[in-house]
Amino acid sequence: MQIRFTRLCPEAHAPFRGSSDAAGYDLVAVSKTWDAERQCWIFGTGLAVEIPLGYVGLLFPRSSVFKTRHFLANAVGVIDADYRGEIKAIFRSVGDTANEYAIGERIVQLLILPVASVEYVEVSELSQTTRGSGGLGSTGSCVKEPFVQQC
Repeated sequence: MQIRFTRLCPEAHAPFRGSSDAAGYDLVAVSKTWDAERQCWIFGTGLAVEIPLGYVGLLFPRSSVFKTRHFLANAVGVIDADYRGEIKAIFRSVGDTANEYAIGERIVQLLILPVASVEYVEVSELSQTTRGSGGLGSTGSCVKEPFVQQC
């Protein structure tokens, strides 16, 4: 599949994989603006993409985000097939921000995935399952200590 893109500024980097088997394509920051009202950093990539109909672009933080104490403000960025503006990533910081992302660094990864076209049908009741309406840990948890899985 080919994804058409355009550079909105000369400093913009084409999306690229960190390794040949990487799922996401890394995007590099070309601008960084502090939004004092919303208390967040807005990073511009200088790129716009043309995502085919029937697909969506999803922006995820890179695994290195843990070193920065940043998190994506919207958890996962959604780029719809009809959007043609600059791809931006909005980060909030937790605690000390000594290790913030800088211009020129890879900040997010872009995945292109198919999207099912669905029709919602209202019904009076849904089919039964063993789990039913149980949520938020109703199937059990394997987390014994914070951030450590012990299953």
